[in-house]
Amino acid sequence: MTDAAVPRARSGPPPRAHLADSLTHVELTHIEKRIENWIRFGREAQEQVLDRRRRIFSYRPGSIFAFVRWAANDFGTIISRIDIVRAIGRGEPFQTLPFVRPGGEILLKAETWPTVELVLQHIDAIEALGIDAAEVDPAHWRHVHNRLRAGETPSAYTPSRHEAWLKRRRTEP
Repeated sequence: MTDAAVPRARSGPPPRAHLADSLTHVELTHIEKRIENWIRFGREAQEQVLDRRRRIFSYRPGSIFAFVRWAANDFGTIISRIDIVRAIGRGEPFQTLPFVRPGGEILLKAETWPTVELVLQHIDAIEALGIDAAEVDPAHWRHVHNRLRAGETPSAYTPSRHEAWLKRRRTEP
């Protein structure tokens, strides 16, 4: 069979967000009680509405965001996942992630609803301190990931730790 004879999957027009730009693009879908992808925190550089159920959020290199995915079928939940991701710049290594183009540096990955819920509670606790979760030290998200994987409780993120991170970030080149 030649390439011309191979059937191609039909899809709509490609989104305006181009792979050649320097942004990280996250496609969000919301189909009530079936597929719910959303951003828990992060500062998008732009938003593109594809239709009433889909949109694309785009992030500048270095931005940190939390991407939550949940899906169900007739028998119940089939996926619950949260990824805290650092958007990458051109030429940086990255990990691939569904619905994230081209990919990003995954700082935290949690699967199953009980673990996702623990991460969401941790984010809530940070925000209750008046700290924007998108500004948290990336090393803290790695710490939370590692502690949860080991079945341990992560350390709390404190205002003094956050202040130390902000000072360290200002002195980095």
